[in-house]
Amino acid sequence: MTILLFLIYAALGGAAGWGLFTYTTIGLPVSVAGGAIITALLGQVHLLATRGGKQNEIEDRLSAIERAQRDAGERVSVVEARTEAVEATLKHELTERRDALVSEMKQLESLIERLSKSFEARLSSETTAAHVAPQEDAVLRAVKVALQDGRVDLHLQPIVSLPQRRVAFYEGFTRLRRPDGSLILPAEFLDAARRAGLMGVIDNMTLFRCVQIVRRLAERDRRVGVFCNIAAASLEDDQFFPLFLEHMAENKDLCGSVIFEIRADRFETRSRKMRENMDKLTALGFRFSIDHAADLAIDLPRLQDAGVRFVKMNGGTLINHLRDPAGTRPLSSVTRRLNGEDVSAVFSRYGVTLIAEKIEDEASVLEVLEYEIPYGQGHVFGAPRPIKSSLMEETAPSADFVRRIGAFG
Repeated sequence: MTILLFLIYAALGGAAGWGLFTYTTIGLPVSVAGGAIITALLGQVHLLATRGGKQNEIEDRLSAIERAQRDAGERVSVVEARTEAVEATLKHELTERRDALVSEMKQLESLIERLSKSFEARLSSETTAAHVAPQEDAVLRAVKVALQDGRVDLHLQPIVSLPQRRVAFYEGFTRLRRPDGSLILPAEFLDAARRAGLMGVIDNMTLFRCVQIVRRLAERDRRVGVFCNIAAASLEDDQFFPLFLEHMAENKDLCGSVIFEIRADRFETRSRKMRENMDKLTALGFRFSIDHAADLAIDLPRLQDAGVRFVKMNGGTLINHLRDPAGTRPLSSVTRRLNGEDVSAVFSRYGVTLIAEKIEDEASVLEVLEYEIPYGQGHVFGAPRPIKSSLMEETAPSADFVRRIGAFG
């Protein structure tokens, strides 16, 4: 393009020189020089015009760069303001969490001190031996020493949703340890502990740890609950229950994650005091589960009124009842004879969830799925396992609590 313009300018200069030579008296050399000068002038004018356009373009680019810098500066200011706001929010939240933790620890220390006094009275009772058979003395002594030394462990077994097999809950099982690390199984110590009036103490230690574990899971945003077994005797105990109720009131924010479990036969024969104390826990938002249900002849409206939201039944027994057209069926507002496939839905209508427990093989899983049972528990999904040693230490009673208990015998 530039060469073409140069040729045009040269042609114009040549024409001007030829005109000067032809139509004037100017000689040829001067005419040629005039044409060259005109060509040069036209080239200069073109260069000036081009340079002016480039300068305008450069100025436009500089203006765009300045605008971009201003925009970047504004964005940096916004980011800095947001960063300062986030830092302020984090500091505020950390302060609140620290204050809440300090408050909670103070409450726990107060509760532990009061529990230790009750604990000491139980373990020091001279009437204990009178209620325990001689052959149970050794087991009871082992139980007492385990309680005094704080050797109360919690094993957790998963309860999974079906058919996904996603862990939805855990059930906590109490295990006492001897000094050598061997376990004292519930079958060995439960009867002796009941006769000796120690179930409240054992429940207290277990439930204390359950609450602590649930709080740790909540901190990790683990939306799972823990089923905590509680003896009927503990719900009727005038010494244990008031302290326990106070502790649960202080932790009622966990009401959606802690489920108290009692045996079905004890629920059916519960006393007035047990019913009133269950109502107090229900008023705080806590739910109940009954396990070891013998059959499906369950009064669902009664369970609903009592705050029972889960029913556990042996998987094999449950399938036998559902498969049998003449098998037992729950009491409800449904007047027609229920098919096995409809039972789980009727339970749900009353806010009660069926859990098939003691599922030991895959064939049983398929049978449970056939009747749309929503949850399963058993060794096929996972055996009870002790909590991690680090979590065991975090949720253990304080050293002061263990020292006070270990100071008597």
